Amino acid sequence: MLRLPTYLARIVQRCSFALVVALVTIGLHSPLAAAHWADLSVADVVIGETSAQMTLTVPTAVVRFADQDGNDEISPNEFSINRAELTALFQESVVLFDPEQPLEEMSVNLQTQPNTDQTAAHTAFFVQYRWGLPVERLQMRYDLFPANAADAQCLVTVAWQDSVQNIIFRPGGDAAALTSARQPAQQFLSFMKLGAEHMFTGYDHVLFLVVLLLPGGGLFYQLKLVSTFALAHSLTLALGGLGMVSLPAVWVESAIALSIIYIAIDNLWPGRLQYRWAITFVFGLIHGLGFANMLQDLIAPRTNPLWPLVGFNLGIEVGQLAIVLLFLAGIRLFKTQSVLHSITQNRVLWWALSLGIAAVGTAWFTERALAAWL
Repeated sequence: MLRLPTYLARIVQRCSFALVVALVTIGLHSPLAAAHWADLSVADVVIGETSAQMTLTVPTAVVRFADQDGNDEISPNEFSINRAELTALFQESVVLFDPEQPLEEMSVNLQTQPNTDQTAAHTAFFVQYRWGLPVERLQMRYDLFPANAADAQCLVTVAWQDSVQNIIFRPGGDAAALTSARQPAQQFLSFMKLGAEHMFTGYDHVLFLVVLLLPGGGLFYQLKLVSTFALAHSLTLALGGLGMVSLPAVWVESAIALSIIYIAIDNLWPGRLQYRWAITFVFGLIHGLGFANMLQDLIAPRTNPLWPLVGFNLGIEVGQLAIVLLFLAGIRLFKTQSVLHSITQNRVLWWALSLGIAAVGTAWFTERALAAWL
């Protein structure tokens, strides 16, 4: 067996341990762990012959100047007072333009909609664009993101004639060309990338996988657990994405935190691990509902959900596979190179990590469960 030099082995060991510690630290301090929607904007654009209408839902933080009472919601009175400044901001940051003719008119109005636990810190606007002649080519530029949010995104769904197009904007991105031709491949790839990113930034899902695989048990056993988790969350993601199953997001997110706590505590009794695949399937169903709630918020009502669903799910599987392979490779290398030769000492290490991850899950559950009552 190939062995690393002692100094490299120790570096790898420390990096592997630091990775789990970093996940724990991020989990305790990052708002993304509690709300994947926090920095996400969603736009639904409908293009007519000489006009376009956009329903845009953005984090209220990007229009904080208009939230005068600081309650993360723009009231009709606050909108009326700040209408001119809001319109100027949208003219600069949410741009639809025809390269062959100037825009004649743009108006911004407050879109009234019931707040949910997903949209509580967001505000919806209705934006209208009008040109003098029929539009044949349009481009869009979007740059309305929260400050210091490098992972912020805006998912735009464009309905033009008989086609639906999806575009993802990120800070510092370029303008995108809109099209009236069907592009299912572009839609599929956009949602696949979004699914992979959601998996990597979904720290609760990552920690669940980490604590699930932490005790080891052999490669076949670990692949069985991962496959069971993937099958279960794919099932509920499909049902939820198609609108056949839906639960309040705060319930689902709280249950996901409980799944982390349960598996972490269960690690302390190795004799019970033989039944873990069944428990993993149940928790996978719950995690899939979390993925589905995210996807439902991203798909516009008129969009055919098939390509977004397949792409998003495949992206999640790719992200999950990458996380699992990296983790298993790190653990294997740690064990083969470890200076901790005693089985007892190794158990003490993963017991300590399990308890640390259980503490993170408890913090998340407390935060999410309290959100249901506030």
